[in-house]
Amino acid sequence: MLRWAFIFLIAAIFGFGDVAAVATEAARILFFVFLALFIMTPVFVRRHPSLEQTLWIFGNF
Repeated sequence: MLRWAFIFLIAAIFGFGDVAAVATEAARILFFVFLALFIMTPVFVRRHPSLEQTLWIFGNF
């Protein structure tokens, strides 16, 4: 664990913060894309009829 802390501190000193900024922006974009998909899913997904409804339609086989 301490090793990772040192690695991140060295990366911060050398200015690898741009990588973090790009990752943050990508995460933000993906968040809004998945949020939009989550909101649109109930609108566009149709429920399949249940087995009881299907059997009733086809004559109670």
